Amino acid sequence: MNGVWARRLLPPLVGVLFLLGWETAVSAWDIPPFVLPPPTAVAHALWNDAPLLLQSSWITLIITVQAFLLALTSGVALAVLFKQSRTLEAALYPYAVILQVTPIVAIAPLVVIWVGYERVNLALLVLAWIVAFFPVLSNSTAGLAAVDPNLRDLFRLYGASRWQMLWRLQLPSALPYILAGAKISGGLALIGAVVAEFVAGSGTATGLAWRVIEAGNRLNMPRLFAALVLLSLLGILIFALLTWVQRLLLRRWHPGGGE
Repeated sequence: MNGVWARRLLPPLVGVLFLLGWETAVSAWDIPPFVLPPPTAVAHALWNDAPLLLQSSWITLIITVQAFLLALTSGVALAVLFKQSRTLEAALYPYAVILQVTPIVAIAPLVVIWVGYERVNLALLVLAWIVAFFPVLSNSTAGLAAVDPNLRDLFRLYGASRWQMLWRLQLPSALPYILAGAKISGGLALIGAVVAEFVAGSGTATGLAWRVIEAGNRLNMPRLFAALVLLSLLGILIFALLTWVQRLLLRRWHPGGGE
């Protein structure tokens, strides 16, 4: 029990000590607020600019969730197709790798031009999906290939169809891999949405990344740090939610599912 409470209390304690040290250092060294604002100024910006920042947070969250769901469905679906056809996997998987390793900053202007500046949020969705897609595809493909050979032979012995093999054996066996890929993809979807808005954003894209750019251009560092705090909270929320889903689905039958 002491170890459990220590794990729960140590992170917030370290955070409080860090904030106190930050506040003290800014005050003691007389650091200008446009260089490094104290935590109290960031908290003040969070309170005063809450309507603006929360609206931007909602826009960023919507794009992130949409990109994640699109990456999850398309990644799992394509992995299933790959396992049904080795030829299709050999033909398309290298292009998925190329898409993953291509820097988003290089293709963002092209996507914005193709989609249109009047639909920049759609461009952000496409770019965030590109970033979040590959972990789901890679993990799902590995999971579908990691089926116990003895169970596969047993299903064949009893005359299971290809659909029954997929639905009752391959997908349940691949679920831990899919969920692990989803946890990675959720964070990458947020990163992709933010980076895409940095690269391709304009005044029509008003997510948190645009607030960071706007605050930086105006040397409004408290608002900039407040936006960064909200971005961090969104990332923590996404990770915590996906971890909870993973535990909920795996804890009763998969070793380590409750970790």
